[in-house]
Amino acid sequence: MPSSPSHPASGGTAEHSPQTAPGAMGTIAVLLIAAFVVILNETILNVALPHLMADLHVDAATVQWVATAFMLTMAVVIPTTGFLLQKFSTRAVFGLAMGSFALGTLLAALAPSFAILLVARVIQAFGSAIMLPLLMTTILTLIPKQRRGLVMGNVSIVISVAPALGPTISGVILAHFPWRSIFWFVLPIAVLALIIGVTRLRDVGSRGDLRLDVLSVALSVFGFGLLVHGLSTVGAGGTQGGDSNSFMGWATSAAGGAVILLVGALLVAAFALRQLNLQRKGNPFLDLRTFRHRDFTVSVALLALAMMTLFGGVIVLPLYLQTIRGLDTLQTGLILLPGGLIMGLLGPVIGRLFDAYGPRPLAVPGAVLLTFVMFNFSRLQPDTAVWWIVVLQIAMSVGLAMIFTPAFTAGLNPLPPSLYSHGSATLSTLQQVAGAAGTALLVGILQAGTTVLQNPDGSTTTDAIPGVHAAFLTATALGGVAFMLTLFMRKSTPENTRVTMESSEPATK
Repeated sequence: MPSSPSHPASGGTAEHSPQTAPGAMGTIAVLLIAAFVVILNETILNVALPHLMADLHVDAATVQWVATAFMLTMAVVIPTTGFLLQKFSTRAVFGLAMGSFALGTLLAALAPSFAILLVARVIQAFGSAIMLPLLMTTILTLIPKQRRGLVMGNVSIVISVAPALGPTISGVILAHFPWRSIFWFVLPIAVLALIIGVTRLRDVGSRGDLRLDVLSVALSVFGFGLLVHGLSTVGAGGTQGGDSNSFMGWATSAAGGAVILLVGALLVAAFALRQLNLQRKGNPFLDLRTFRHRDFTVSVALLALAMMTLFGGVIVLPLYLQTIRGLDTLQTGLILLPGGLIMGLLGPVIGRLFDAYGPRPLAVPGAVLLTFVMFNFSRLQPDTAVWWIVVLQIAMSVGLAMIFTPAFTAGLNPLPPSLYSHGSATLSTLQQVAGAAGTALLVGILQAGTTVLQNPDGSTTTDAIPGVHAAFLTATALGGVAFMLTLFMRKSTPENTRVTMESSEPATK
């Protein structure tokens, strides 16, 4: 990585000067608005899935790919952002990100088929993946260390609230307009942010003569993609429901999914070996030496399991509320809103508690609460009281908040400054892969557990309750494993955290 007076990793002015760079807050405000739009977009389709299934004639296991493909694309693109941010100017990278996002949004609004909609979501995700690291890198570059905590705290509130607002906003829109109106709502905001950004953003950081390792990109695309597709195939194996050949169909599909999983795992292993080879040459695509740090490894595994539970749950629960309970999209969005808002607003509070008590006292009860909620979700019935579902949703959000902030901070704290960007990229990448895998797995299990009953008059009735139970029981098991991992977290004290941070400072100078 080339050094520069303005690059945070090389001990630039932002690292030492107590003054914020001129125009910094305006630049960050533009990026923050753009980031809010793209993050909002990640969850805005969750309550629209039944509408997509009916209008585009696809089943639940297929429609979940509008979320899975989005997260998977982000997982693939995020590791390349370090190259993009050092190769091109801030304005050019912003234009690429928001231009791609706006193009994908327009294509989604016009999509005549599910395949076109899926392509549009991939294009949207490409822009979203670039925007988030661009925002964080700009903050590190322009904001002095003494003020970063305040700025990042405010940023985290906005970024956490955006996913919570997505289902509610889409619920309001869908109550009055077709599902394509969701994208027509987002498009003008994205175009406005694009125009403001390309005309007003100034360049930050430095640029160097770097080369992108195409083989690493190819291995990550196909490796992670096949892993997620394999999980989806295994999970959805029994979709024949009441068919007498359902077991044979499940076995055939599961065997095919296992082969896909194996190929994906081999490609991911090849990706890891490629990074080790590039590390010896001093130019890794993604530096895996971060895994030499025990706290980082435990935190990555914990965050991955939490993301699998979260993203699988926020897809399965809206499907239950609409297809089984018969609630409309606005009611569904309002049920999901309190928990999401509380999760976002708890960020600063959890951060202060982390400073005072360390990660384990927060993460352990958080994992217990998450597991308790998933188990209770696995007992949902067609007549379960809505107030109880809201309570469980809020409890799930509190549990996840108690896991995410401590795990992320505790995982990155022990890393030397030279690995900060690679650690952040690894965490972000594996979070997106885990979210995509959780969505594919749990929705696949939901689909597999859904039975088709033959009525005496010759008609058929679909019973999705067994699928809901199976999906959330799987999420309960994931929560149990997450609880076991929290027991391996260190009970850090504020003094230990400060020593770790301070002892790594000279490496940046």
